[in-house]
Amino acid sequence: MTDPNKPDQPISDDDWASAMSEQAPEGDAAEEDPWAAAMAEQEAAEQAEDDPTPEPEPPVAKAASEELFRPLSGESGATAARDLEMIMDIPVKLTVELGRTKLTIKQLLELAQGSVIELEGLAGEPMDILINGYLIAQGEVVVVEDKYGIRITEIITPSERIHKLNR
Repeated sequence: MTDPNKPDQPISDDDWASAMSEQAPEGDAAEEDPWAAAMAEQEAAEQAEDDPTPEPEPPVAKAASEELFRPLSGESGATAARDLEMIMDIPVKLTVELGRTKLTIKQLLELAQGSVIELEGLAGEPMDILINGYLIAQGEVVVVEDKYGIRITEIITPSERIHKLNR
């Protein structure tokens, strides 16, 4: 085998062994490294599959340490506020629904410019405001400086949402 950077010089097994020993962790560092422990455990499992020895006892579950899970404390309110700030800039899709109707494919193909489609919603009835497809409020149409808008008239509570789904 040769070094790709020095193709004229062959690489001996001693060179490989010295290079691997340089990379080996020293003393307690291997015991603290979770990756090294996991790799050693995987190696032991692979060797156990190759050996026709009886199966060892199943591993005993260990308690989760505070390193993995932070204990709950009184200052969790401050972290909750920080976590809430992280999601404030996530975009959501707001939809205002005037009404709905069902059409057959024949009726859909008969539509032309100027056709009027009758919706289930009545004139003056509050319109549904949906966030990412979920009903969260109702409102009425307003016109401000030649632009349409919606004024929220009612926020839907979770229990009201369930009641409306059952209709």
